[in-house]
Amino acid sequence: MVNLQSADSRREFLKKAVALGGVTALAACVERRDVESPTGGGEGAPERPDGQHEWGEFSSTDEYGNANPPKHHVLRFLSLPGDGTPTAEDREVLESALTTLEEAYSWSNTGLFFTVGYSSAYFDRFGVEESPIAEPVPLAEFEDPELEEYDIAIHFASDHPEALLEAEQAMLDEERDTVNDVEVTDRISDVVAEPSTEYPDRRTGFVGEGLPKKFVSELDEELGDKIPEEAPLMMGFESVLDGNQATEGRITISDGRFSGGSTMQVSALSIDMEQWWYQDDRWQRIAKMFSPAHAEEEMVEGVGNNLSEDVDPEDSEDPVETARTTGVVGHAQKMKDAREDGEPLILRRDFDTIDQDDTGVHFVSHQASIDAFVKTRTKMNGADVAAESSVGARTNNGILQYLETGRRGNYLLPPQSLRAFPEP
Repeated sequence: MVNLQSADSRREFLKKAVALGGVTALAACVERRDVESPTGGGEGAPERPDGQHEWGEFSSTDEYGNANPPKHHVLRFLSLPGDGTPTAEDREVLESALTTLEEAYSWSNTGLFFTVGYSSAYFDRFGVEESPIAEPVPLAEFEDPELEEYDIAIHFASDHPEALLEAEQAMLDEERDTVNDVEVTDRISDVVAEPSTEYPDRRTGFVGEGLPKKFVSELDEELGDKIPEEAPLMMGFESVLDGNQATEGRITISDGRFSGGSTMQVSALSIDMEQWWYQDDRWQRIAKMFSPAHAEEEMVEGVGNNLSEDVDPEDSEDPVETARTTGVVGHAQKMKDAREDGEPLILRRDFDTIDQDDTGVHFVSHQASIDAFVKTRTKMNGADVAAESSVGARTNNGILQYLETGRRGNYLLPPQSLRAFPEP
């Protein structure tokens, strides 16, 4: 039996609890809480941003100035009952529920971030000729993902697992009458079809130093031993740095009804961790994640935290030329062209997962339009590089050979003022 009195066992329990969910897990989390989640909405609290996607200003940062992503994440996917459209009363109930979460938690890593997004299937209910959000599609010849048709996607994120579980239980699973000591009068579940906690309707994950090693070790201790303790992601490198992230200004919709909002793309990817860690050595992993020049010149220290501004130097060699001369091209090297005015087009908020006892990543990205994600993914595919060199469509073509896209969905994130069942 695990001794839940120790700090280490408590942290391990909390991480498992997010993956498991449920009333019992929540009760145990709250009982063992040793750090209170800051409440929000009270006197002196910072004004909430207009964009649901605006987390950066309210996030903690590392020593290099990069925003720290929240450590724990839950995605819940929902549909509306029947074929009708939401009523004015439905909007009031949903807005009341979301306001309760804002009153309960600060808008921060240590409180609770959340976004509510709507799909093309949702907007189709209104009989529109053209949805304000594009339908998901396969984006490479070698992928065949399940294209999702949920109406709504909610992303909860926090450093505290108990905050996620409380929010879920109170808002969706009707098992709590309070959330962080704030009374619940209206719930999201009051205005959606009966929520399911089964995968893929509920997805969980983590990002941050030590977490990938611990989680993977639970599945395969030998494989977990391969992952550095300081690595924030399973593949062993820091990859979400300010220099390769779009600014929140760039991913904000600038005109039209949903000005001030953004879009969210969610893909469920599996990662072939055995091949990544057992087949390849460090030189190969660095060459494929960053570029052969990074590997040859030993530019990556440890997990790559020294690459504080950008993972791809501006003067790096052309990807096609690199592929021709070395037989491999780096992921980051290809991505340097997925930019406008020298800046990336998408802001990543992806996180690792062991949902279904398999290693993977829930790739969450925000962008002003889904076109920006499509352009970015097209560059990642490197079809032009493969056509003009010896690298394959996936083999030695960045990290493509280790990833498999299982599911994909696109969602519109309206500004705060329209977040409750928006009309098109």
